[in-house]
Amino acid sequence: MRRRGSIFNILKTSVPAALDLASQPVMWLVEAVFIGRLSAAALGGVGFALQIIMLTITLMLTFVMGAIILINRHLGSKDRWGANHILGQTLMSGLIFSFLIGLLWYFGSPALFRIIREQEMMNAGESYISGIDSGIQYLKIVSFFAPIIITNFLAVSMIRGTGDTRLSMVINITLNLTNILLTPILIYGLFGMPRLEVRGAAIAVGISHSLGLMITLLSLRRPTSTLYLSVHEMTRPNWKSIKQLFRLGFPTTVEQLVWTAGQVIVTGYVAWIGISALAVHQVFLRIQAVLSMVYMGFSLTAMTHMGMNIGANQHSAAESMGRMTHRISLLAVLSILVLMIVFSAPLLHLFIRREDALIADFGFRTAFIVFSLVQVPKAMNTVIGGSLRGAGDLKWIMTVNAVAVVLLEIGFNWVGTFLLHWGLVGIWAVQGVDETVKSTINYFRFRCGKWKLIRF
Repeated sequence: MRRRGSIFNILKTSVPAALDLASQPVMWLVEAVFIGRLSAAALGGVGFALQIIMLTITLMLTFVMGAIILINRHLGSKDRWGANHILGQTLMSGLIFSFLIGLLWYFGSPALFRIIREQEMMNAGESYISGIDSGIQYLKIVSFFAPIIITNFLAVSMIRGTGDTRLSMVINITLNLTNILLTPILIYGLFGMPRLEVRGAAIAVGISHSLGLMITLLSLRRPTSTLYLSVHEMTRPNWKSIKQLFRLGFPTTVEQLVWTAGQVIVTGYVAWIGISALAVHQVFLRIQAVLSMVYMGFSLTAMTHMGMNIGANQHSAAESMGRMTHRISLLAVLSILVLMIVFSAPLLHLFIRREDALIADFGFRTAFIVFSLVQVPKAMNTVIGGSLRGAGDLKWIMTVNAVAVVLLEIGFNWVGTFLLHWGLVGIWAVQGVDETVKSTINYFRFRCGKWKLIRF
């Protein structure tokens, strides 16, 4: 009975978290379909802009990860005021940084997009839409909404991290459904609206995130919510708390920043191969983004239960819930793998126009099979990493990921791309090796139990 109750608790938190987290990349997938109908080059350019956005938002994980760990410890020890204090300090700090990030997106975009080679598709005629121009337009418009996007990202992350995954699910699904509805209207000029193409997609992002932030703030001002946003706590800095956020969250920021930067560099390798490879690569990344949110649902469950159980000084329960979450997530990703391989054929053609036949035939099946197999070790590493993060073993995760990214993702992929000419299949095969190595090392770290000795 107790085992059944534990499985229910895991699924009760994981399923809403997975739906919540998956709603954003699902929106990106839908957006990719609409933009891909403009041109494959536009799809590649906007996809590259999204990676730049995610790279810079990764900086905010300093606040998110430190806040979630501290908030869960406070809630585990029944200190609700302490949790609300950390919420206010985190949002205040993130809001300040968001203005700097917006300036970087706007003024840095022209230089960032010089890496893309698109001469191979310039002969498409008058209907050709530049990938470089599309990416710059998209990033510049989104930059005006940076404070809104980043503040909502921080607030919803903390709501989700405390186990209130139903509320975070409602906020993000509402936000992303709004985005999905607005995107085709503004891109193609439906219902009397002007045809804005890529600019319309960016404006849809800004409008939907503005709505999402309004819902989030209203939810956090309810006295009955798990976390309560105090204006006093958000407007008066407590340097001791801010330093603690930095100290706890910095290893995760370095880890994710190195990983995201590695992905941007690898995308640069693909862009050097050509815009055709870049378009297919962006499709794979968007599919993986959706799948990663499913893994993150289980990871957040492991992290939340680990933090609260340790806060209540129940280490055995923390370890037991961690192991059970790992097993359930393995069964889930194996089911996903089967479905991906069975339905592999229609997926690429969903994103690419029939006119772009070259891209539709770009080694799809072989590359897609390799891409699908990567998802198993990636899922396990994500979930095991969630358990270790919940215990505060952040420096370990940072070190393992940083070394793997530099040696494998950046170093080995450079050799494969520029010297051995492995192409897209080789790049995804290297990522499979990377995820397998990390998941194996982190699994043995969890089993050895050194995380039980961490104090802060």
